[in-house]
Amino acid sequence: MRHLTRTALIAAALASPLAARAAAPKPVYIHMNGANMFLENPVAVRPGQKVIFVNEDTGGHTIIGYRASSGKVSSRFDGAVAGTKGAGSPVHTYTISFPHQGIVHYYCSVHAVLAKEPGGRTVAKVRPGVHGFGDPMAGTIIVTTDPKLLADNPKTASEKILPGYFGG
Repeated sequence: MRHLTRTALIAAALASPLAARAAAPKPVYIHMNGANMFLENPVAVRPGQKVIFVNEDTGGHTIIGYRASSGKVSSRFDGAVAGTKGAGSPVHTYTISFPHQGIVHYYCSVHAVLAKEPGGRTVAKVRPGVHGFGDPMAGTIIVTTDPKLLADNPKTASEKILPGYFGG
């Protein structure tokens, strides 16, 4: 009996990492398109949940995190994603996760610049002379455990490739 108990404990310990991986939340996808936008904005994720930026645009983009309170850019949240050449070509992505609750701001430095607002808050603004649709290419990620916020993501945030865009 004692041997069976020890075996059961070892089996349970070995199964725990597998169960934890199986229970891990699905990633949240943020898509970039030809309108120079992050389509899912804002999104909410759990601490540690993967956020995958998917570039379904022909041009490249950057994804740079920053603090709105200081304007300081992140050395960890700093990615570049190549464009997608066309239908049937690989779609490039950038993946990150955040271990702690909070609000994370980001922007594409190709299409936006950071600027101080009156009162000292830093925001992303359209980069002068860059084509686009009038909005800065920027977004917000809310890292939370609040089930209402987590359930409020756009439906497209659960799809890796959006229909009607380039696929790979």
